[in-house]
Amino acid sequence: MKRHDFVYIFDVKDGNPNGDPDAGNLPRVDPETGHGLVTDVCLKRKVRNYVALTRGDTDGHRIYFSEGAVLNRLHNDAYESIGEKPVPKKLPKEVEKARKLTEFMCRSFWDIRTFGAVMTTEVNCGQVRGPIQISFARSATPIVTLEHAITRSSVTNEKDLEKERTMGRKFTVPYATYVASGFVNPFLARQTGFSEEDLELLWESLANAFQFDQSAARPAGSMACRRLIVFRHPNQLGAAPSHVLLNAVSVKPRNGADVPRSFEDYEVSIDRAAIPEGIDVIEMS
Repeated sequence: MKRHDFVYIFDVKDGNPNGDPDAGNLPRVDPETGHGLVTDVCLKRKVRNYVALTRGDTDGHRIYFSEGAVLNRLHNDAYESIGEKPVPKKLPKEVEKARKLTEFMCRSFWDIRTFGAVMTTEVNCGQVRGPIQISFARSATPIVTLEHAITRSSVTNEKDLEKERTMGRKFTVPYATYVASGFVNPFLARQTGFSEEDLELLWESLANAFQFDQSAARPAGSMACRRLIVFRHPNQLGAAPSHVLLNAVSVKPRNGADVPRSFEDYEVSIDRAAIPEGIDVIEMS
């Protein structure tokens, strides 16, 4: 596998892309600049969900961090595969057996061999550093957060029966375009068994990450992948530093779009003169 860098561009309209539980589920914002944020954990969750929905019943595509999963039970499966009983919080003393545990987990779970995992629980399966890393996404321009009062005709307790309605709050972003970056480490891919097929599934997952993620906070059509720009290097070491390639992509409002309200109000450009020879630029949308 060759080294890759990529830029991931998506947008939101009248939705909440990533609520902050420490702030009453308000959309995440950089308090100094006003730019919106979406965490890497949020983006990885959407990728995991897509893989689980589309490939979850096939060998090697189970999802480790899934809703309701009991991790120690999954670790026990690894110990059974090598015919060992776990010692609480300790790996087997034999290096070969410890290696086989992590190999089993990487082979069985797509998200472990992709993003890595810390599996040092009571049933210890070690740690795996994944070849795919994704940054926080940051909005191209500062965002505005809208607060909406909502009503509910039902009540929670019998003592509130006399009330006609109860009130609540809902938060949305009128419109914003977000930009994230990512990296594919071919050396770690070799260690975890992350394959070219897995890489294609990653691109597919990013392109369709919001198609099955609808909710009251993100109704159908409110979020979409707009561009996925992949820089494929000619070898494992790469032909340019990541920041040179990532900085070659610019996402700016078009002239006259003082208050952007659609993706068409932004211009995405790639400074191809800044990209060294030998690096392929692959644009997906």
